[in-house]
Amino acid sequence: MKYRKLGRETRIRRSILASLTKDVLTNGYVVTTEARAKEVRKFVDKMISYGKDGSLVARRKALAFLHNDKDVVAKTFDELAKKYETRDGGYTRIIKLKERRGDDALEVKLELV
Repeated sequence: MKYRKLGRETRIRRSILASLTKDVLTNGYVVTTEARAKEVRKFVDKMISYGKDGSLVARRKALAFLHNDKDVVAKTFDELAKKYETRDGGYTRIIKLKERRGDDALEVKLELV
């Protein structure tokens, strides 16, 4: 599986992706760079798929990835899984916003559909 390294070490990259995933699941959206959004989208879809599965194993996998944040996992399994039960994937969309002033990186809004 190909993935973006985002210019970070593995442990830092995983932490950033988990944090952004938590933000999307909690708030419904996050504003970040395009490369990060494209990576986070994979994990958000995976967490919602775990929620739709609803098994104990799926809940433990979600807890492990989201740094044992029980509130986010509960919201994913209780609310978001029911919201997307008829949808077979594609739970997020990316909306391009503008270039960031400091480094000219394209900022996007990653939000739940």
